[in-house]
Amino acid sequence: MPMLETHPGHIGLDRGKLAETIDALTACAQTCTACADACLSEESVAELTKCIRTDLDCADVCTATARVLSRHTSYDANITRSVLETCALVCRSCADECEGHATMHEHCRICAEACRRCERACRDLLADLT
Repeated sequence: MPMLETHPGHIGLDRGKLAETIDALTACAQTCTACADACLSEESVAELTKCIRTDLDCADVCTATARVLSRHTSYDANITRSVLETCALVCRSCADECEGHATMHEHCRICAEACRRCERACRDLLADLT
């Protein structure tokens, strides 16, 4: 939040909500990366191929979204809207996939929760854009 508070430009979004979303994105990216790595260590790794791929895709999209949300010079709301919509979709897909393994793998349960939180944060910020 301190970095957003020091930005001299007009951001056009609630800076607190923006900071919370960036934090959720960063946490989700880290959690998804760790979940993919944990999946690779499971004996049933062949059954987790889609989960691993979805985790890594979600981590990449969350990272890119956090980076876009951190830039405000010559801000374009259409780009922000697009990346937030995409990120929410990817987080939902990843959460759905991880929930399918959550009863057998605790890391998948934790990842699904992080993805759901991130999806909500993206959708909440999207509501402020419209």
